[in-house]
Amino acid sequence: MQLEHAPTRLRSGGLPLGLVLLAVAVALSLAVGTQRIPLDQVWTALVSPSGTENDAIVRDLRLPRTLIGVAVGAALGLGGGVMQTLTRNPLADPGLLGVNAGASAAVVTAIGVLGVTSFGGYLWFALAGAALAALAVGALGGGRQATPVRLALAGTALNAALFGYVNGLQLWDLNTLDTMRVWSVGTLAKRDAALLLTVLPLLTAGAALALALARPLAALALGEDQARALGTRVRLTRLLSVLAITLLCGGATALCGPIGFLGLMIPHAVRAFCGPDPRRLLPYCAVYAPVLLLVSDVLGRLVVAPSEIEVGVVTAFLGGLVFIHLVRQRKAAHL
Repeated sequence: MQLEHAPTRLRSGGLPLGLVLLAVAVALSLAVGTQRIPLDQVWTALVSPSGTENDAIVRDLRLPRTLIGVAVGAALGLGGGVMQTLTRNPLADPGLLGVNAGASAAVVTAIGVLGVTSFGGYLWFALAGAALAALAVGALGGGRQATPVRLALAGTALNAALFGYVNGLQLWDLNTLDTMRVWSVGTLAKRDAALLLTVLPLLTAGAALALALARPLAALALGEDQARALGTRVRLTRLLSVLAITLLCGGATALCGPIGFLGLMIPHAVRAFCGPDPRRLLPYCAVYAPVLLLVSDVLGRLVVAPSEIEVGVVTAFLGGLVFIHLVRQRKAAHL
C-alpha cells in the first residue's frame, strides 16, 4: 500500500467536520427513538433532571447506549485501520484475526455448556475467547516469523473452524440457539454503563497503543526493508498491532456482540480524503466510525418503529452495499 496524497483542504478540514458530525449523531441518538424528545428537553435531562419520564429515558436508557456506541465505534474503526495498514490490504477486516469467532465460540460455550445467562457473564468469556483466538492466529501464522499473508490465512482457517463449532453447538441445543441469537446479532441496546466501565480500560489501552503505533505502521506500509532502514522494529510493531486489535475489537465484541463491516467500511471510506498514512488515517477512523455506528443505530430504531432492527443488521446491510460498490469499481482489481 503506497502512501498517496489526498487534497490538503480535505485533510485539514475532515477531522473537525467529523467531530461536528459526531456531535450531531450523539444528539440524534439521545433524542430519536420510539418516543421523540426535543433537544432542549434532552439537555435539561442531562444537566438538571427533575425526575420526569423523559429524564429517565434519556439518562437511564439512551445515554448509556450512546456512550457505548461512541466507545465501540471508535474501537472498531481504529481496529480496522490498524488491521488494514498492518496487512497492507484495504479490504482487510479485524475479524481476520479470529476475534469475532473466538468471542462467539467462548460465549456459545458459556451458554450451552456452563449455563451462563447474563450479559455480564458473557462479557468475560467473550474477552477471553477473543484473546485466545488472536494468540492462536499469531501462533499458526508463524509466531515471530509471522507475515501479513500468514496471519490472514491462519485467521481464515481458525474462523471457519470456530464458527463451525458455534453452529454445531447451537443446532445441538435449541435453548443455546435462542440465547446466542440475541448476543450474536450485535446490538447497543440492553447494555448498561456498568458493562461499559468494565470494558473501557481495555478499549482505552488499545486505542492508546494503536495511536502510538501510527508512525512505525507508516514506515511498515512502505515495505519491510525500508521500514528497517528507517529504524522500525518490524516484528515488535506487528506484535503490538495484533495486541491493539485484540484489545479494541475483543472488548467491543464482548460488550455488544459481533458488529460486522464497520472496521472495513470506515478505513476504506476515510482513506479517500485523508490518504492511507496511519498518522492521519487512525484519528479519522476513531471519529467517523462512531458516527456511522450511531446513525445506523438510529436508523434501526426508525425503520420498523415501534420495534427495532439491531445495529449489527444495519451495518451488515451497509457493508454489503459497500462490497457491491467495490466489486463494480474497476480499481477494485488493483487493491
